[in-house]
Amino acid sequence: MVEKAVLREGPEHAARQMAMVFTLGAVMAVVGLLTAPPGDKAKLLVVSGLAALTAAVAWRFPWSRSGPRAPLALCLPVLALLSYCTGAFQGGSIGTAPFLTLLFAWVGLHFSVTTVLVLGPIAGLCYVVPLVLDDRGPLVISGAILFVPAVTSVGVLIARQIGHQRRDRDTIRRMERWRAALTATLAHDVRSPLTSVQFALETLGEDGDDLPPEQRHELIAMALRQTNRIRRLATSLLDAERVDSRGLQLDLRPIRLRPAVDEAVGYLTAPVGVSVSDDLTVRADPQRLEQILVNLAANAIRHGAPPIVISAEPDGPGMVAIHVRDHGSGVPEEKQKVLFTRFSSADTSPESVGLGLWITRELALAHGGDVRYSPADPGSRFTVTVPEGGPAAG
Repeated sequence: MVEKAVLREGPEHAARQMAMVFTLGAVMAVVGLLTAPPGDKAKLLVVSGLAALTAAVAWRFPWSRSGPRAPLALCLPVLALLSYCTGAFQGGSIGTAPFLTLLFAWVGLHFSVTTVLVLGPIAGLCYVVPLVLDDRGPLVISGAILFVPAVTSVGVLIARQIGHQRRDRDTIRRMERWRAALTATLAHDVRSPLTSVQFALETLGEDGDDLPPEQRHELIAMALRQTNRIRRLATSLLDAERVDSRGLQLDLRPIRLRPAVDEAVGYLTAPVGVSVSDDLTVRADPQRLEQILVNLAANAIRHGAPPIVISAEPDGPGMVAIHVRDHGSGVPEEKQKVLFTRFSSADTSPESVGLGLWITRELALAHGGDVRYSPADPGSRFTVTVPEGGPAAG
């Protein structure tokens, strides 16, 4: 149970690790009583008692209710005891050196490089000043001065290495979440439309000759819709993989914005108004810009309410802002933060695979722009920014 308590991360486990260091110090002080001169025994009893008391407090205190940096407070009793022992005992600088090393190793394990560097001068003063006051000699003092930067370097190296490991673990966790989300998405968004397609094909195969033309066309239309849904999922997953692997290639060129918007609107299943000046140009990949516009407009059709309008205007030096506005109920505040995340829970539509807005943002970023949401009162406004283009062909 002790091993489980002290080998993890977090403020509570960090404090318990330091409690073990205090316990070790208390035990060594008790052992030192066996060989210490009579004049030092009282001092060792004080050190042992204070170390044991601090260990108990560090172990039992509810650190989980405090901030992640709260255990740094334990550095104060450590430095106080080390400073006292360094000045109170002959050879104290040698006896306290291992504990000072443990302190910097502990800080490096749980805190940042900056924290280690800030602790260095403080620990140096606590370690060297008692030696100076006790006039231990230049050799001892110079050795102590050299020792403190050495243990500080140890703490820095540990902090840097642990930082790399934490980032690697975070990457692995994100990959695992991506894998789990992908599995869940495939299980739902492929199985459901396949079931519908299978039902349509079986019905047409068994009763196709006896079905009225209207019902037969309805079944075929349903099967095509579900097939398109699977195709959209495959396209979204392929784009997601390209983004992750940095394999997304853009064919950037100056293009006239109004014809690009008109062409994108032609693919939609509901009327969308266009209010874009004929003289606006952008520097974009035509196919990817079309994908951005279709994604945002289709999202407005699915979740908003008419009228839906696409407009555009210059947006600061060298950029153009394209707005997709609907007049629906807008996006609830609690879902706005996750709108552009992968497999977003903000889109609960059964037709959605939760990748459209995330891919839209990634495409906008790849162009050198971005996409954002703002309430339109009433409705929603999604704004994508792309670089302004020069003279466009055609």
